[in-house]
Amino acid sequence: MVWYLPVAVLTVPADQLVPTVGTRGAAVLLGTAGFTALALFAFYRALSIGDVSYVAPISKVVPVFVLPLEVLLLGQRLSALQVGGVVVATVAVYVANYRQGSVLAPLGQLVRSRAALLALASAAAFGVVDVGKRVSMQALDITPEGFVLTMLVLVAALLSPSAVTHRDAVDWRADRRLLALAGLVLVIGQHLVAVAFETLPASVVSPVVNTQAVVAVFLGSLLLGESHVRIRMAAAGLAVFGVVLISLG
Repeated sequence: MVWYLPVAVLTVPADQLVPTVGTRGAAVLLGTAGFTALALFAFYRALSIGDVSYVAPISKVVPVFVLPLEVLLLGQRLSALQVGGVVVATVAVYVANYRQGSVLAPLGQLVRSRAALLALASAAAFGVVDVGKRVSMQALDITPEGFVLTMLVLVAALLSPSAVTHRDAVDWRADRRLLALAGLVLVIGQHLVAVAFETLPASVVSPVVNTQAVVAVFLGSLLLGESHVRIRMAAAGLAVFGVVLISLG
């Protein structure tokens, strides 16, 4: 919020900085912020108990949840290619949980793994968020800058009780530079994604954004020495292939 506020103030007219929406628009913004907070909480909790290279491919199957929502709520039509993409992305979750033995073993692994279930929960929540972004910027005509700033404020407010409760888990003095850098990277990413959602359907933007799973698996292996690299890279590759099919469809 601190990084983004000066940029928004200097580049956006004052009357566009704070979204002026009616009751329905306010409900969409609050709902989007609420699901963003829920998705972040589930995702970070999954990362705290599971490997990055395991959590990332599972958490990035967001388009699997976006497409049905767009069909039900926004009248989007599914092509055969998009249906195939959903199937491939779903298979990625299966592969991420495969080790050896029975073909049903990955399903048992998925059910037993809290990290996997939390990653799936975050993907489902982010699916709702992606649709909310599209409605906010295309139907409600909210500027990307106004949307990002509003989300930063609302999500921070929603997560603040948890942050205050766990404030002792962070060494603010030792980690202040890393936290500042993380904040800068976050707002750059949020701004670029918001601009994309201003003009494109969520079912197109979401797949492209979530190809970051491959990067996460690679860095998890390279920097953190995480195991099962080949299986997880295959899962990430399937997830990417699935979302590409969805995007092309």
